Amino acid sequence: MTGFIPIKITDILDIVLLAALIYQLYKLVKGTAAIRIFFTIVAFYFLWVMARALNMELLSNVLGQVLGVGVLAIFIVFQPEIRRFLLHLSTRYFSTNGWQGIIWRTIFRIKKSHISLDIDAVVKACRNMSTRNTGALILITRESSLELYAETGDIIDAQLSNRLLENIFFKNSPLHDGALIIENNRIKAARCTLPITENQDLPASYGMRHRAAIGASEHTDALLIIVSEETGQISMAEDGVITSLSGANELRIKLTKLFAGDE
Repeated sequence: MTGFIPIKITDILDIVLLAALIYQLYKLVKGTAAIRIFFTIVAFYFLWVMARALNMELLSNVLGQVLGVGVLAIFIVFQPEIRRFLLHLSTRYFSTNGWQGIIWRTIFRIKKSHISLDIDAVVKACRNMSTRNTGALILITRESSLELYAETGDIIDAQLSNRLLENIFFKNSPLHDGALIIENNRIKAARCTLPITENQDLPASYGMRHRAAIGASEHTDALLIIVSEETGQISMAEDGVITSLSGANELRIKLTKLFAGDE
């Protein structure tokens, strides 16, 4: 009890959870064309709450009907964002890797997912391509299936090696244009098409490779490696964020930290 308004712990928890949910949704639509629709829906909802609190029955009923029908419209309009949000929750909080994975594996006795990767092959290929300013976009599969993206390109299913990676991204190769997918330490597919991010708050220097990498990392938990064709810069994209690396040595450190622990 606080003053004349009864406040329970569950009320505080209710407010905190709702605020966290709204904040996560806002982060997903921030910088996209859906941000204005998001604010409009939030404004309608709070107006409806105020109308009910003030016993304005006519306005409350009208807004209630609009919001009731609008639920279906929300799922249609925000389908990519909702999908991304659910994937974000599943990969961040229900993954079998990371500190969250320790909790879930302890509770449900789940074995940690094993991801095999020839780090040397990837690092050598990226170093050589960076030196020659050869553009490349590589997806390393983790828990999310990339079958949908693999089907847009050419299935290869070949043993991973730095020479094959370099040959695929060679400028005169028919497979160089597009993304390459690595799964279970094998090159699964090349010349794959990825979704372009709708984030409008990106540096103008980011080309289509970088935007496609961000888009794929927003929809999956895959780790993406980008080699810029203009500058030779090596970057990594994860969870919708691109990180520029100082070179192949830093790439090796990052990959070792992410995958060597799975050995």
